Amino acid sequence: MRFQKLIQWSAAAMLSAFSAGAALGATGGEPAAVAQVDIAPCLAATAADDMDKANAACAAVIDNEKTAKADLVKALVARGALLARHDQIDRAIADDSRALQLDPTLADVFNARGELWLKKGDKPKAVQDFGAALKIDPNHEKAKANHKAMARELERIGAQMAVAGKPSFNCVRASRAVEKAICRDRELADLDREIFGSNARAVREARNPAEAKALQREQDEFIARRNAGYGRPGYDLKKAMQERLQRINGVDGY
Repeated sequence: MRFQKLIQWSAAAMLSAFSAGAALGATGGEPAAVAQVDIAPCLAATAADDMDKANAACAAVIDNEKTAKADLVKALVARGALLARHDQIDRAIADDSRALQLDPTLADVFNARGELWLKKGDKPKAVQDFGAALKIDPNHEKAKANHKAMARELERIGAQMAVAGKPSFNCVRASRAVEKAICRDRELADLDREIFGSNARAVREARNPAEAKALQREQDEFIARRNAGYGRPGYDLKKAMQERLQRINGVDGY
């Protein structure tokens, strides 16, 4: 009985050893390696600007949970750049955002996403991304240029918002009926401010003092006509102001 149990134990041990040996033998004595995801077709298709091939090749990499992190980032960045070139802005932003979640040290990608936000008209987010790129790489030339341009643009917008709906004169001191009408109407107030600014620019850039004096006299005459004409039958204040602005700036504007 004891001898029979010994034979059974030996047979089980041999079967176990054989199974293990077969598994190791298949790889030369080492555990089977996990097959790597091939990123090359994705990179080649995006470099060739081939949307059809890139859609399939990159999806095979990006949607595969076995893809290595570094390769996943490369595929996302490559596809994001391709989508941006084809004006698929939202999809490009999504790819860049996912790449930055995986690796938040990519200054180039922050700058690229900032440019995409700019195309969408989201200037605050664009400035934020350009700033993030510069924080990572203070010498990033494109990010520096983009950030500087956007900072100036936001400053200009802020200045415009601060004076929006306000004329060139102080409404508290407005005494004439036409001035009070301008103060009550945001569109007229903006027109008045534009006329004032455009005339000031024209006088400043005059070729000589005589021309500057003539330009200012023309503006004074317009104000006088405006003051005298307002309230009379048939007088259109808005039209008169628009025509004055067009005359200062020229038919095509300044």
